[in-house]
Amino acid sequence: MSETTEPGSYFVANYPPFDRWGTEAVPAVRAAFDAAPSGVPLGLYLHIPFCRKRCKFCYFRVYTDKAASDVERYTQGLIREAELAAGSHAVRGRELKYVYFGGGTPSFLSVRQLERLVEGLHQSFGWDNAEEVTFECEPGTLAEPKVKALRDLGMTRISLGVENFDDDILQANGRAHLSAEIMRAWDWIKAAGFPNTNIDLISGMVGETDESWDATVAKTLALEPDSVTIYQMELPLNTTLVHDWKESGVPAPVADWPTKRAWVDRAFRRFEEAGYAVSSGYTLVRDPQRVSFRYRDMLWEGSDLVALGVASFGHVSGLHYQNEPHWDAYLASVESGTLPIARGMVPTPRERLIREMILQLKRGWLNVSRLQDKFGVDVLAAWAQIWRGLQDEGFLSIGDREITLTRQGLLQIDSLLHRFFEPASPEPQAVAS
Repeated sequence: MSETTEPGSYFVANYPPFDRWGTEAVPAVRAAFDAAPSGVPLGLYLHIPFCRKRCKFCYFRVYTDKAASDVERYTQGLIREAELAAGSHAVRGRELKYVYFGGGTPSFLSVRQLERLVEGLHQSFGWDNAEEVTFECEPGTLAEPKVKALRDLGMTRISLGVENFDDDILQANGRAHLSAEIMRAWDWIKAAGFPNTNIDLISGMVGETDESWDATVAKTLALEPDSVTIYQMELPLNTTLVHDWKESGVPAPVADWPTKRAWVDRAFRRFEEAGYAVSSGYTLVRDPQRVSFRYRDMLWEGSDLVALGVASFGHVSGLHYQNEPHWDAYLASVESGTLPIARGMVPTPRERLIREMILQLKRGWLNVSRLQDKFGVDVLAAWAQIWRGLQDEGFLSIGDREITLTRQGLLQIDSLLHRFFEPASPEPQAVAS
């Protein structure tokens, strides 16, 4: 991997990679929804694709120009899609273990829209016994009544997209909020008494300096969130920053990878000194005995995930799928009573093993026995050469039945995971009809 931050995706979100998914797998995914359920935990993800403003580094499917009637139509589409998914054989009657409202900006919705949406979702799923219900927020979309409503609607984990506390940096990166809105929103969130509060930060945004980063870390510490998530800035191809780079020929002024890793390492050490524990390559938790990240842990261990909304990614009975990525196609499908599946992937047993192995490595350690019990494969032996190479480079240590990453390895974990990727098949993988 280049030391400079070049255009392209760095973060590993899934395996096999999304560029290996295709339309040929859609019949198999639909058949999985119609078949008997798996015995794994079940989660629900909802994509709320509306934003006040598109961040210059954003690569998600979001809309900043939709009318109130469009927003209402979309929320009704989510409710209809929930009915379709919950009525399938693979999902019917199963209890949700976790729910995640992501975006976009879920907090873009009004209180009344949120109440109607949650009421409709409860008619299909319900999550009274869910271990975690996460809701992402943008500070400038919050008001005290909305924060109270979120608590009343059953949200247990609020994640506030702060990214940085420096107003000049926020503006340079196209964020819709400023620091005053962060502080006001945080007061409301703390007063509402959510069981788990999270703050998101990004290391290496345009304009970041040693001083501004240290100030952001200090201000985050002062707020005492239950957990902190720190991403390292990257430049996916479909971002405004990359578009401007191509148009002007001037590279986006984003910090290089060694600098970003050093900043995250410094933040980790500051938080550890304050009593936080490192929970993954991106997260710290203040009290691991009380607060965990159930969405992450169950998803990385192979749970089913019903995905609602335009362009959402889900998993059912070991198969991967993505919803229609465009507004009209998505709504046309759900309004006609059809699950809006656009493409998918039918992984082999070995690919399923690799997926769980590399995602669980992101936590900083790997339980080898758990994978052997589940897949019947000793991963230490199967990838012995790769493990030895990573150990020789100082990225991890190999124990009897556990792999443990060093801090150096954890800070660049996504760049290491590609070593376990297998070559793409020269021909599309056959799928069951």
